[in-house]
Amino acid sequence: MTGEPILPEHLDELTAAMADLTGALETEPAEAEILDAVCAEAVRAVPGADLASITAIRDGDPETAASTDDRAVEIDKAQYAAAAGPCLEAAETGKIVRVPLATAGAEWPEFTARARELGVGSYLAAPLRVDEHLSGALNLFGYGDHGFAETDSQLLKLYTTVVSFGLRTTRRYHQARRRTSDLEAAMRSRAVIEQAKGILMAVHRISADDAMKRLVTESQHTNVKVRDVAARFVEELSSVPSRG
Repeated sequence: MTGEPILPEHLDELTAAMADLTGALETEPAEAEILDAVCAEAVRAVPGADLASITAIRDGDPETAASTDDRAVEIDKAQYAAAAGPCLEAAETGKIVRVPLATAGAEWPEFTARARELGVGSYLAAPLRVDEHLSGALNLFGYGDHGFAETDSQLLKLYTTVVSFGLRTTRRYHQARRRTSDLEAAMRSRAVIEQAKGILMAVHRISADDAMKRLVTESQHTNVKVRDVAARFVEELSSVPSRG
């Protein structure tokens, strides 16, 4: 029924599911593990949900990026093959799609037939848009023919809103970490190259440009990166015992 309130126990379960998902994100798992956790906690957060999957649209093509059960994957595949179904509609329109299978056959016959074969009677999909690399839908499947309630739609909307924010924040954090690591590596490479150049300039009484040319030439002859040539040169020179 439209407008029915979300019960406190439903919000408690949603809050607990989000807390567990946040804890999982803090362990810095791989993306596949994160999406699996999103599916598992969605089933927990929304009453009537028995299975879940995530449809990801990559380069215009849909694929199931995570699921709690192979049956969800099979139902997703039926929609992809037909290029029609509630998960694709949610992803395309940005709106929640709530479907009792009893009334879905006329619009999505392939989806409905496969879902019924696998014992699913109700379906709920919400758009999931994180960034330019991940968008699609979070899909819930119910064995009963309840069609999900309006409160389920509200809970799923809340859940996907928080999930999208969490995934976006996590992605930005990892991107920042990678940039920092790349910058540190670049600075270390630059430092060892400058050290090697300085040694070559002092030993051979040549300019900085000529010292760099020697490193580049050695890199080309040995098919080894310039920074590795420089590091090896500095290491070898450092290991030579001083004469005194």
